[in-house]
Amino acid sequence: GSIKTLSRLIEKHGVELIAIGNGTASRETDRLARELVGLYKDRRIDKVVVSEAGASVYSASEYASHELPEMDVTLRGAVSIARRLQDPLAELVKIEPKSIGVGQYQHDVAQARLARSLDATVEDCVNAVGVDVNTASVPLLTRVSGLTESIAGNIVQYRNRNGRFASRADLRSVPRFGEKTFEQAAGFLRITGGDNPLDASAVHPESYSLVESILDDLGADIGTVIGNRELLGKIEPGKYISDRFGLPTVVDILKELEKPGRDPRPEFVSAHFRDGVEEITDLESGMILEGVVTNVTAFGAFVDIGVHQDGLVHISALSEKFVTDPHQVVKSGQIVRVKVLDIDVKRRRIGLSMVLTKENEAYNGLQKESAGVIRQSKKRQMNRLDNTGNAMAAAFAKLNGKF
Repeated sequence: GSIKTLSRLIEKHGVELIAIGNGTASRETDRLARELVGLYKDRRIDKVVVSEAGASVYSASEYASHELPEMDVTLRGAVSIARRLQDPLAELVKIEPKSIGVGQYQHDVAQARLARSLDATVEDCVNAVGVDVNTASVPLLTRVSGLTESIAGNIVQYRNRNGRFASRADLRSVPRFGEKTFEQAAGFLRITGGDNPLDASAVHPESYSLVESILDDLGADIGTVIGNRELLGKIEPGKYISDRFGLPTVVDILKELEKPGRDPRPEFVSAHFRDGVEEITDLESGMILEGVVTNVTAFGAFVDIGVHQDGLVHISALSEKFVTDPHQVVKSGQIVRVKVLDIDVKRRRIGLSMVLTKENEAYNGLQKESAGVIRQSKKRQMNRLDNTGNAMAAAFAKLNGKF
């Protein structure tokens, strides 16, 4: 049945990686994929569970219908999930940031200010990583500094008509891509496998003359210098300071030549959920599990441990040290190991701790302290009632004596 169909697709398309959405029946699908991967002893096939947040928003969007017009909405969602694994940033820019779930109070703040702040953050991320101009979509290009949606559309149309760009200089042939736009955007646009190796780096074309001076002094070509740490280590940055290029610029260029096109993002890792723990009823107190942080709030962090219900790590259980701000300890998407403290199946609540070396004294102390305060409060209330009752009884007795 399913295994046979999937095996046929793997053989037909040479599949090396399987992306599984973390929504409904994700653990069952993950188990099926594990069984499928186990059949291939002679080749490596990996499987990864990917966040589905916002996938339904994309699949029903106007851009998705334009990008994948022949596909059903559900299939568009599947394509989006797979692309997130290939290039998360390039895919997530197609979705409004607030549709991904960006915080506890995102619906309570001024939406216009939130949108501006999120857009600025996404733009910073895109420009820090850089964009391959020969593969980028319109939404991704739009986030590049200096590019508008119309210019981004012109780049894609020009690419579709004339083929891939061979150099950054070719961008000047794109309609409405003027000199000012080139000055602002060129450094963030990458061309891999082009005429000039520098076009694949973060070095701006305006600084190519500086690189040529460095090459002349070294007596080597660009292919020999790029990635050659030993050779670049012989260069004295101060020698190349001028009216056009300050010391920080020269240092940045040398770093880029040492590691051209370096990706500032860390190595991709994914959480490995424990086999046999697929529902909240499978959890037991004391279990040590691996999970991924889905949201960070003022009172702690929510962690997906693969049971279709995120657990809460209270701020007091994030670390053995005192924590004032959970954001200083964890961030969304971080892989963490947690200990199950308590499970409330009826209310679907899971208490977790990131303190694994010993019992979570801070958390337990907080619980005991809260319980103690409640007991003392109830005791004081009962004493007040007793005292009130005694006073009333004495008053009635006094009245009865008079009559």
